[in-house]
Amino acid sequence: MNQSGNYSSDDTRMTKTDNKYLRYYLIEAANSVKNHVPEYKEYYYKKYGEVTTHQHKRALALTSRKFVRLIFGLLTKNQIYSNDKVGEIN
Repeated sequence: MNQSGNYSSDDTRMTKTDNKYLRYYLIEAANSVKNHVPEYKEYYYKKYGEVTTHQHKRALALTSRKFVRLIFGLLTKNQIYSNDKVGEIN
């Protein structure tokens, strides 16, 4: 284990209990969104610059997490995605 007290290591592993195919496709979708939506591109590069190891994997995982929050918000509020409302869920 790479944790002790309040310290959390940079090498903590992602849990693999979820559906591996869903995780793969969500990360692929986040990569595509990162390439086409400026807000997600900025977020990706912000997270990319915050760490020194596994930069791409970590930034992409965090970007996909942000993307999942967007999807969840749209589904729970029964809204349609609109490019002019990126990141905004009313």
